Amino acid sequence: MNIAVNAAPQGVTPPPAPKTLDGMQISLVMMRDILLKTMFRMNVTLVTEISRAICLPLNVTQELVDLARSQRLCEATGTLNANSGPEMGYQLTDAGKARALDALAQSEYYGAMPVPLAVYREQVARQSIRNVAISRAQLEAAMGHLILPPALLDHLGPAVGAGRSILMYGPPGNGKSSISNGIRNAIGDKVYVPRAIEYSGQVITVYDPIIHSAAEEDHDDPTSLRRTSGRYDTRYVRCERPTVVTGGELSLDMLDLVYNPVARTYQAPLQLKATGGIFIIDDLGRQAEPPQKIVNRWIVPLEEGRDILALQSGEKFEVPFDTLVIFSTNFHPNEIFDKAALRRIFFKIKIDGPGQEDFLRIFALVAKKKGLPLDQQTLLYLLKYKYPSINNVYANYQPVYLIDQMLAICRFEGIPPQMTPELIDRAWANMFVKDEVIVK
Repeated sequence: MNIAVNAAPQGVTPPPAPKTLDGMQISLVMMRDILLKTMFRMNVTLVTEISRAICLPLNVTQELVDLARSQRLCEATGTLNANSGPEMGYQLTDAGKARALDALAQSEYYGAMPVPLAVYREQVARQSIRNVAISRAQLEAAMGHLILPPALLDHLGPAVGAGRSILMYGPPGNGKSSISNGIRNAIGDKVYVPRAIEYSGQVITVYDPIIHSAAEEDHDDPTSLRRTSGRYDTRYVRCERPTVVTGGELSLDMLDLVYNPVARTYQAPLQLKATGGIFIIDDLGRQAEPPQKIVNRWIVPLEEGRDILALQSGEKFEVPFDTLVIFSTNFHPNEIFDKAALRRIFFKIKIDGPGQEDFLRIFALVAKKKGLPLDQQTLLYLLKYKYPSINNVYANYQPVYLIDQMLAICRFEGIPPQMTPELIDRAWANMFVKDEVIVK
């Protein structure tokens, strides 16, 4: 059988594959039951199939199958499968099926063997967000689609490189969300995310395909004499560094373990899924919870690099907290935080709107990208007659907004894309709502 060998990404040490059953650091009963449940639910009979299903090396899987055989919970089928080559097939005995059903009644979890929390901590340390070295060139390249003042990069670079918390504040529409996404792109390397972790006999699923973007695997050239890739623990998925983005919908209970009473398993909270990556809290101040309360929830994680979670039983335990947290708000920090909370946020960066010169550069770039011919007289009309009405306050979102509005009007009117004072007037009218009393 030609088995692909996974390659380790440069810069991050991969988790080593377990070598023996005794070295797994999970109870034999739990591992045996997951094996039985997997064979029962997935109808896998060959050790190679079982190995892929429970994400353990072949030799460790064989040890586990032999353990189940010694307890008369599974048996060799006695014949070789026509499609299995030299492999012997295995099936559950009646006792094994009964035990699988009992185990499923206790927990529906089956498949990939979970990673013990203590072992997961070691991998978190190997791929810590604080180990990322980022240069000015990397940051500039990731922010290439944005026009930012050099002084802003002076502040952002050390903040991202430190892997600590960042508060970005300033008037709305000036790219705080885009900058957050640019930071994510600048980091750019790969980490290993466990499919599930185990604590005190409980399974907590971590890998989430909605949040985690699995990276393409590298494969050895079968004709090559030199194998350049290295094996790693397939209980993990090699992913881009995760990014979790929340906004006004964020509530404190989203930061707790989620218990599934039907499956009797847990799902990791958002910040645990973001381990090794970035957690962006956008529009801080728009949540149902006050900002001070939200930041208070992060005090221990931000200061001590650990978070505290609780099982259904009430038992509390520590998990690693290795996440670059970015708070983004349109409010002035002094309006929503006390001094103690602000002290715990490591970097505070103000994101201002552009000046007139940068506004015109953004306008020209957006117009070129969207196929709108520039008209100098119309631009002068915009600057001379429209912006004085809002005290010449420019925002990064405005060029995109105005240009999209003009293009929409041109399409509706059946005319070629163009800029005119009349089109500016119509676009401007949609950008702001007039203050007036509506009679009900």
